[in-house]
Amino acid sequence: QVQLVESGGGLVQPGGSLRVSCTASGRTFGTYSVGWFRQAPGKERDSVAIVNWRGDRTYYSDSVKGRFTISRDIAKNTVDLQMNSLKPEDTAVYYCAADTSRPYYFDSTYYTGTGQRAFDSWGQGTQVTVSS
Repeated sequence: QVQLVESGGGLVQPGGSLRVSCTASGRTFGTYSVGWFRQAPGKERDSVAIVNWRGDRTYYSDSVKGRFTISRDIAKNTVDLQMNSLKPEDTAVYYCAADTSRPYYFDSTYYTGTGQRAFDSWGQGTQVTVSS
């Protein structure tokens, strides 16, 4: 298992940028796909972006495509989400999660269908608020 800690959330104006980070402990973190998810009040937790273990394949939800970028630093055990052109509807608690039951696995079609259910190690979340 891995332990995940998110950081970097905060308050930003519409149109602004913010970068959230996920730092992991555990030697096997580099073998798992990692995703960012978000949950707004009264709504289900949805996928935002997912990156494979090598950092060279990604998936983005339609709502963030072209605005958000997911990346990972294997040496530092981190996965970042750079968020640009933020909108009020991006306001949510952002979570990172790892798919630890399937090392060296990435399938965007599978992750689209299963969403958060495919991921079994979760951080505590960080609040992102987009408001003027």
